Amino acid sequence: MRIGVLTGGGDCPGLNAVIRAVVRKGEGILGHQILGFRHGWRGVIDGEVTELTVGSTRGLLHRGGTILGTSRTNPHKEEGSVAALRETLEREHIDALIAIGGEDTLGVAHRLAGDGVPCVGVPKTIDNDLSATDFTFGFHTAVQIATDAIDRLHSTAESHDRVLVVEVMGRHAGWIALHSGLAGGADAILIPEVPFDVGALAERLQHRHTRGAGFSIVVVAEGAVPREGTMETVAADVDEFGHVRLGGIAMRLAPEVEQRTGFETRVVVLGHLLRGGTPTAYDRILATRFGLAAVDAVVDGDYDQMVALHGTDIVRVPLADAVGQLKVVPPERFAEAEVFFG
Repeated sequence: MRIGVLTGGGDCPGLNAVIRAVVRKGEGILGHQILGFRHGWRGVIDGEVTELTVGSTRGLLHRGGTILGTSRTNPHKEEGSVAALRETLEREHIDALIAIGGEDTLGVAHRLAGDGVPCVGVPKTIDNDLSATDFTFGFHTAVQIATDAIDRLHSTAESHDRVLVVEVMGRHAGWIALHSGLAGGADAILIPEVPFDVGALAERLQHRHTRGAGFSIVVVAEGAVPREGTMETVAADVDEFGHVRLGGIAMRLAPEVEQRTGFETRVVVLGHLLRGGTPTAYDRILATRFGLAAVDAVVDGDYDQMVALHGTDIVRVPLADAVGQLKVVPPERFAEAEVFFG
């Protein structure tokens, strides 16, 4: 077989581990040819292809990013792109395609599978917001990086009697903010699922300071939004999938907090730091298991499926189940964190 593989969407720790596993089993064990497409779906459209071998993928396990590059290209957005994509697959004699990505990348894979293109999905998003899998690789690494940063910021906040607002990734789901905030001992966590009241936040911080705590840490997901009428927001551009390009909520929140409380307030935006660098051991192992399972699904001809983590088992689930609805933080999980606010 000739198996294609691509990485789409934002880069993420563990992508190279998936590629390595696909090649190691696909070529090294089963004798198939593995071809990598550069820059996500754009590479399939443009015919940017490179052969992947056991030799060329050595040493990838610990490397962050993706050797294949990535993009947020949506082939269904531009006229003629899907036809060009199909031509590339036919010209390269691709028998099946392994798409590694999040909701958007896998949404394209599902749509193509419905049109007869053999696709298998591997879940990738540091936001951990893909349904049908307990965890996605990269999330654990992002949480660890954010937690380490929060730990370091405690000493600075305490030394200067400041409020520090720490912005982390999380477009529609606040899993990173929730987990890193809990692990780092944050005094308030703001997530997209629960619109916040900046006045109530200010009162909570003031109450904390009157009880003898001279500093506070507020962790906010980039997609967090104020309750209507409590704080002004600004419009933003959208990408090819119609998603707003986020970031900057902390910069708008901090002056509001300082004005309402009188406490000196500073901002730390972790942003793309959460995407970069070496993956944790957990994410290396999960990504590796996903890659091996994806090859098995291709060999079995089980297409329009995504490999997923259920408990400790790697299983296959329909791509439709994975991309049909985002996995967001449920109220009961946020309620656990609220115990430690203020």
